[in-house]
Amino acid sequence: MQLHPELKIFTINNHSIQLYAPGATGSKLSVHSPYWAKVWPAALGLCYFLHDNVHYVKHKTVTELAAGLGLPSLFAARYAAKVYCSDIEPAAVALLEQSVQHNRFNNVRCSVKSWSDYLGGINPHTLLLSDINYEPEYFDSLLEVIQYYLEHRCTVIISTPQRLMAKSFIEKLLLYCVHQEEKIIHETRQETAVSIFVLKLEVQA
Repeated sequence: MQLHPELKIFTINNHSIQLYAPGATGSKLSVHSPYWAKVWPAALGLCYFLHDNVHYVKHKTVTELAAGLGLPSLFAARYAAKVYCSDIEPAAVALLEQSVQHNRFNNVRCSVKSWSDYLGGINPHTLLLSDINYEPEYFDSLLEVIQYYLEHRCTVIISTPQRLMAKSFIEKLLLYCVHQEEKIIHETRQETAVSIFVLKLEVQA
């Protein structure tokens, strides 16, 4: 498959991040999962949040599931001890690996996996999830994955646009929410409100 990758630059406050994304001729890369080929506002919102709260990733082991083009992973790699990023789409992971090599990150590992493949494997300090709650049929299985990581003392950070259809899913997560804030992402001719949820399983004394 011809990806026709293009190097794109995203600026998070005073930090520039370079990553490879499909060019115009490669816009229809996957019938199965067309969402991964773009950097969505939720990924930008998550990076802005991590910039302001770097302690969640600094010197930590970080995992991003359903990473797509992996902007949050690449941002976290500046500070983290190790970053594991994965996506179910091989084409997405191929571009991720190009981005990692271009940025000369030697602390990032990319793999082709679904979000449930890590269960029983790597237990990171911080789990990043960006714009993953867009298909209601997967909400139950996604909630199980999140609960697994919470039970293993992982901090889970979810970044999501404010979708009405995901309201019931988010309400279930609020039980574990220790911090919530909103980021407004400005794009050409529009702006998107992105909600950030930091989840932890509080240990009872």
